[in-house]
Amino acid sequence: MTDNKPYFDEVISAHIAIQQWFSGPADAAVLEELMARFSPRFTMVVPSGAQLDLDAVRRLFAKAGGGKPGLEIVVDQLTLLDQHAGGATVAYREAQYLGGQPSNLRLATVVFERDAAGMLRWRHLQETFCSA
Repeated sequence: MTDNKPYFDEVISAHIAIQQWFSGPADAAVLEELMARFSPRFTMVVPSGAQLDLDAVRRLFAKAGGGKPGLEIVVDQLTLLDQHAGGATVAYREAQYLGGQPSNLRLATVVFERDAAGMLRWRHLQETFCSA
């Protein structure tokens, strides 16, 4: 039997934290809490196809903190693609709104791993822009 709840909860809570980071005051402690969600080996492929490592994602977040007042992020269509002893792979759709207007829509797939303490960490993320 699979238990998707911890993985789905992490996707949702991470996007709440990201929304707060981009839309609110850029406090260094908040950035550290956000970055703690990611594996030290984290990699990401952004919609443009660029590949980022953890340091590049940290720079991206640091630069953009507080830069999108009013940003709203909605995550839905969560699907557990795979689960194993060391983690899981989850697909989801992410919609972003600025000023109540659609800003972008993307499909994403995240690979989670459990660290030595059993905490979920984002290991890899692939994002693709899509249309409604």
